[in-house]
Amino acid sequence: MLAVLGELPETAGWAAEMKWDGVRAVAYLRDGRMRLVSRNDKDITVAWPELAPLAGEAGRPLVLDGEIVGFDAAGRPSFEALGPRMHLRQEARIRALAAAAPVTYMIFDVLHHGTEPQIARPYAERREVLTGLGLSGPRWDTPPAFDDVAHAYAESARLGMEGVVAKRLDSPYRAGRRHRDWTKVKNVRTQEVVVVGWTPGEGRRADRIGALMLAVNDERDRLAYAGQVGTGFTEAALDDLADRLAPLEQREPPVGGVPRGHARGVRWVRPELVGEVVFAEWTGDGRLRHPAWRGLRDDKSPREVRRES
Repeated sequence: MLAVLGELPETAGWAAEMKWDGVRAVAYLRDGRMRLVSRNDKDITVAWPELAPLAGEAGRPLVLDGEIVGFDAAGRPSFEALGPRMHLRQEARIRALAAAAPVTYMIFDVLHHGTEPQIARPYAERREVLTGLGLSGPRWDTPPAFDDVAHAYAESARLGMEGVVAKRLDSPYRAGRRHRDWTKVKNVRTQEVVVVGWTPGEGRRADRIGALMLAVNDERDRLAYAGQVGTGFTEAALDDLADRLAPLEQREPPVGGVPRGHARGVRWVRPELVGEVVFAEWTGDGRLRHPAWRGLRDDKSPREVRRES
């Protein structure tokens, strides 16, 4: 189930959870083994070995929903901290990073408990079942839900969190759907984007990517140009992007509506990579103002990317 961007509810009948800035994953636990599946149905188990012991602690078959979260030096959730891990499949390198900077699985829902499906039950009842499981360990936790939605939102800002997700107490779990019964309220503005091209850099980045050309899908499921981003990249991110974009190059732009000045010198690519930016606002002509790169999103597919408004 996916949340809709919106305003903080002002009526009764809601609870709020902190919005974790990580990678969404459903965990299938059975017979002491775990399988982690991303939002776009990719098996990502191999990338997060430090979470595997959760299956032994559960004690029964479970299907859980949650977020894989990395933390910065100050203890705040950091999507950037996940960057080196998300795309790795080399086991030795994964084990080294898992030991040096382990992640935590923040569990916020239970979809199946033993032999009983839970998704038709109201959110309040599912939270009661989840709390009763007592799932708190070295690399996993069950963070609380708060009855005072406004207070939770204020605390999220004070703690430097991304925001909250408000959930209707009587709502079922609508698998595979985005619904206003889950409303995300952000302290910062982020947007998923499709990479459609890149321009060479200048100065110290003359031999590297200077900026990425971005797009989002419009209401007719067609890619619409959304501007370009040239800040927020680490050296490692630039190297990784260059490797990933090289085999995707094509002669024609995959998106229309690019101003002539923006199109000059662009190396177009097939629209297969999804990333995320933080930005100030949308301009009147549908461009991202002052975007900064946050990282690639292997857990999202290009067709899912829509403008959040």
